[in-house]
Amino acid sequence: MTVRLATSDDDLATLVAINDATTPDEPTTLDELRWADATYPGTVRYLAVLEGEVVGAATVGRIYVQPPSYPDLWATLGVLRHARRRGVGSALLAAIAGAAANAGKTGLQLRCRAHRPEAIEFLGHRGFTELERLKAVRLDLAGRTAPPFTMPAGLALTNLAEHPELVGGVHDVALETFEDIPGGDAPMAVGDLAEFRARDVERPGIPAGAFMVAVEAGTERVVGYACLLYPPGRTNVAWHDMTAVRRAWRGRGLATALKLATIAWAIEHELTALETGNDEGNAPMRAVNARLGYAPMRAVNARLGYEPLPDEIMMRGPLVGGGA
Repeated sequence: MTVRLATSDDDLATLVAINDATTPDEPTTLDELRWADATYPGTVRYLAVLEGEVVGAATVGRIYVQPPSYPDLWATLGVLRHARRRGVGSALLAAIAGAAANAGKTGLQLRCRAHRPEAIEFLGHRGFTELERLKAVRLDLAGRTAPPFTMPAGLALTNLAEHPELVGGVHDVALETFEDIPGGDAPMAVGDLAEFRARDVERPGIPAGAFMVAVEAGTERVVGYACLLYPPGRTNVAWHDMTAVRRAWRGRGLATALKLATIAWAIEHELTALETGNDEGNAPMRAVNARLGYAPMRAVNARLGYEPLPDEIMMRGPLVGGGA
């Protein structure tokens, strides 16, 4: 069994196929990989070959919502079922750990799903522990009509397709709100306007027409936004990418109105479902949010009829077998 770098287009196509076979909840495409390389250079990818067959793949690179100085890297790892328990996963983990060590990092983070406990057990035996758990939910849209909604008094609703010049105001909202969002061990990093645009606005799969923006009537100041993101390679299902409201406007129903606006857009564009996830833990941040009047989005989701999916679990661990 050998592990080698994945560099050619054929290699990347094989990596995509293994990723989608082993983690179908986290699909990817060649176009997604090319976007990632252009936006966040430095990602390293590996393929594992066992008895002449490529049976595993792994990726390691920067966590998009953390600054370059963050001590961990994000990673994926998948092994085809018939090749498991033969050392393939351990070899791939050592390869990505080595890449992380070479980059001066000290840890890795990998996303798992609760209904695939073998992945959690594999990482747990190698020193990984649960960092974050998201309560994932799904809203089936078949047969639904676009829900009515009312914006709070003094606000108007638009979107970035109609008013792309509002992206600077959207960035300002993110700068105020990202630090309030529970999850992980550090607030999400917004980045400068250029990075924010590339990751959260102009990323392939984020439709500008579904990027809903709330502005104060008269001043045009952006006070909240909500947007959708298509999973790579799909156009009939979307994720709620973000719902953010300035602190001064919380508690007035704006987050619900923005979310309903994205649901209405999805129904009008014949999507079959919407999915999202919200952090379960982080009691200190929940207490801060309560003082700020920040309504947990999972409560909004419950009111809107979202049904539970298997939890998403972020596992964090050391650089096992990677020279660190």
